[in-house]
Amino acid sequence: MACSMRNLYLVLLFFTSFSLSLIFTVSYPTYPEYKSIRLPPRVTGPESFAFDCNGKGPYVGVSDGRIFKWQGRGWSEFAHTAPYRRRDVCDGSTNPSLESICGRPLGLQFNNATCELYIADAYFGLMSVGKNGGAATQLASSVEGVPFKFTNNMDIHPDSGIVYFTDSSTRFSRREHLRVTLSGDSTGRLLKYDPRSRQVTVLQRGLKFANGVALSRDYTFVLAAETGTPDNIKRNAMGDFWVALNDGQSTPSYTDKTIGVRLDEQGRHLESLHGNAYTESVSEINEYNGIFSVGSVATPYLTIFSR
Repeated sequence: MACSMRNLYLVLLFFTSFSLSLIFTVSYPTYPEYKSIRLPPRVTGPESFAFDCNGKGPYVGVSDGRIFKWQGRGWSEFAHTAPYRRRDVCDGSTNPSLESICGRPLGLQFNNATCELYIADAYFGLMSVGKNGGAATQLASSVEGVPFKFTNNMDIHPDSGIVYFTDSSTRFSRREHLRVTLSGDSTGRLLKYDPRSRQVTVLQRGLKFANGVALSRDYTFVLAAETGTPDNIKRNAMGDFWVALNDGQSTPSYTDKTIGVRLDEQGRHLESLHGNAYTESVSEINEYNGIFSVGSVATPYLTIFSR
């Protein structure tokens, strides 16, 4: 197994009192045949993916604050997060200094009961947009009087509509993400948003670079990643978890480098996914209907494969 696995930290919050140790087993490397889907011109960073209540998509958020929908032969603009977004300034931007103006959507997840898309925007907090898209609405930007500084990722309970999401730091924004890691900052939080009361609750604080979030298949616990290497977490149809491993390097992976691992609900390692000298800065591995979508914070394309 790649040495990056030793930096895998998962915070496990059970709704009953329990603790879990990660157990790893040996797996043999597999090298899928990756294909790329280019993003619209000049934008980068398909951090996360979502499929709507009709199974259409994927939808991706990109560097200039917009969210695009894949239509099978090309992309269409679906939504944006900045409340007063100027196209002449923002469209096509890859400049981190403009993210606080243009928005930077990171985690995406549809509420399949309402067909609304929920968005964790790094600068504008927890947001949502209806099934027809357009300008997203801000749902929450602070909790207990402390503003979100780096809203990151989420998952949604399909029955209650409760959103579990992370704020990576209360000190540093997304464009300062290296300082979160290098400073040893531990102000990250795992949060809960109740759409009925419109209230945000802190479930766990003191996290180091709180990042990916995923509910278990029976919704009895939620996983949250602390990033030294692990990034987003996505549950597949079998109830296993794909954990993307992002070392922050913006050059293509060498063949045997692990870019993600699949874990079962007991934390046992089932499989490693390797870069095959193609992917870089991997942020998410989303397995949906037999198709794998691999996200990145750095590339102008998303990577797909099937098996």
